[in-house]
Amino acid sequence: MILRRRLLGLAIAAILCPALASPTLAQEKTLTVFAAASMKNALDDINAAFLKATGTKVTASYAASSALARQLEQGAPADIFASADLEWMDYSAQKKTIKDDTRVNLLGNKLVLIAPKDSKITEVKIGSGRELANAIGDGRIATGEVNSVPVGKYAKSALEKLGTWSLVQNKFAMADNVRAAMALVSRGEAVLGIVYETDAKVDPNVKIVGAFPADSHPVITYPVAATVNARAEATAYLAFLRSNTAKTVFEQYGFTFLVRPTS
Repeated sequence: MILRRRLLGLAIAAILCPALASPTLAQEKTLTVFAAASMKNALDDINAAFLKATGTKVTASYAASSALARQLEQGAPADIFASADLEWMDYSAQKKTIKDDTRVNLLGNKLVLIAPKDSKITEVKIGSGRELANAIGDGRIATGEVNSVPVGKYAKSALEKLGTWSLVQNKFAMADNVRAAMALVSRGEAVLGIVYETDAKVDPNVKIVGAFPADSHPVITYPVAATVNARAEATAYLAFLRSNTAKTVFEQYGFTFLVRPTS
């Protein structure tokens, strides 16, 4: 009899436990952020700070802005979109995947030329197409895909403006995103690379050997916005991205903070 009662109690507990646990699980607050690959290090730190401050866990998916914008268009679930250029945010606005009234231009960046850390190349004059071509030699220069990935688009614009594109366009190794391009240089698979300054600063295996004039390409701007299906917590997250806490982190990684901090 005692054994039957114990077995009955265990059976009832097994039935009730999931039901008792489900409200707690339902109350867990989470957000999904689609962000440009170049934001990874800074945003990882900011997301950790946001979790500590609010209890809301942020899951970030990093890739080229072009890929993320198309994923949103195809219905991928996300609460926030952070792009590395204005065009892909404009694209998302046209496709009605973001809330226009939440959009803000948050960050700026710089375009630089990098080489492997142990490379004999120490400095390349960006304005000289022949010097850039000579520095590349029989090797490759890495950047993002020049027709879609923001860093690649900036790179092509700069080289066209400086009159060097025709001399080096056949030497490019184009990657899916800026971090993949930087990895080619870091591993020595490309002799040079065109990336953002913030990327170059987080990889100890590369060095900056040149900087592109700011007026040689469109201004590098990172807009952020909530998606049309964003959860309520997205409002607090966007506000946190504009806080002094976020500003400090972004600036530590080399970004330019474009807005007045909200707190």
